[in-house]
Amino acid sequence: MSLQEKVMEAMKTAMKAKDTKSLEALRAVKSALLLAQTETGSKVDLSETEEIKLLQKQVKQRKDSAAIYREQGREDLAEPELAQAQVIEQFLPAQLTEAEVSKIVDEIIIETGASSMADMGRVMGLASAKLAGKADGKTISTVVKSRLS
Repeated sequence: MSLQEKVMEAMKTAMKAKDTKSLEALRAVKSALLLAQTETGSKVDLSETEEIKLLQKQVKQRKDSAAIYREQGREDLAEPELAQAQVIEQFLPAQLTEAEVSKIVDEIIIETGASSMADMGRVMGLASAKLAGKADGKTISTVVKSRLS
């Protein structure tokens, strides 16, 4: 079952349950999928990697918005953003813990022989490719920086 079909099924369930917050998040995902699909100018479905990147972007946007709202003392606006992020996250593969990411980054550092911050770009490139969809870029970056500094 494709991501688009999964989103449609979840939308039907949310509509039946009258869950407006979930429905709003699911509609945003559906819209983003359709936009990404039509950007290429063809009716070809997106690859799984592209779908995961799109979902990660949606989650990141909502978490960033919630953080900004919290900084401004607007908890009433932050909560719906975080709720939407949780709804979208259910379509992402299970995220690795920081310890698991650290282990993989350590392996990459040993493979490449990286030893300083000058090697960060090379390590980040390999780590991002290897951990695509399994960990967000911020976590990967934090781990790489701590290992190379």
